[in-house]
Amino acid sequence: MNEGKGPDAQHEPGQDEAGHAGATSRRQLLRLSAAAGAVVLTVRPGIAQAATSVLACEIPVPDPARAGQAVAPDGTMVPKGTSGSFPGGRTFTGEQVRTGLRGGNLPGTSYQESQAYLNYVRRLQHGRSGFTCYASLMAAR
Repeated sequence: MNEGKGPDAQHEPGQDEAGHAGATSRRQLLRLSAAAGAVVLTVRPGIAQAATSVLACEIPVPDPARAGQAVAPDGTMVPKGTSGSFPGGRTFTGEQVRTGLRGGNLPGTSYQESQAYLNYVRRLQHGRSGFTCYASLMAAR
């Protein structure tokens, strides 16, 4: 009768060939840790690249389909020359918009003009030029 001490002995789960309990699970844990480390090293550059591209994307104010219009203080589009409106034809980067949304002014604008442009950006909807950039900024928060 063989009592677990020979070449024909059956091993219980969690034991290696020498009968050491937990050796298999330690090996599996080491392999898993090594694989997880490789995934982290692979994903981090992608995240950094995505964050950089979000800051470099552009938002035209207004989008090309409404280029002949002006921006009202509430962010809606109005005909050029409307009292209190601001001229369109500006393009801002994601980084500039992010700074504006955090309380700063968009470059080259007064406070009121900056707020009008930011209100326009906040109103962007799917299908409009600049929407993907704005959505990416909001997702990155």
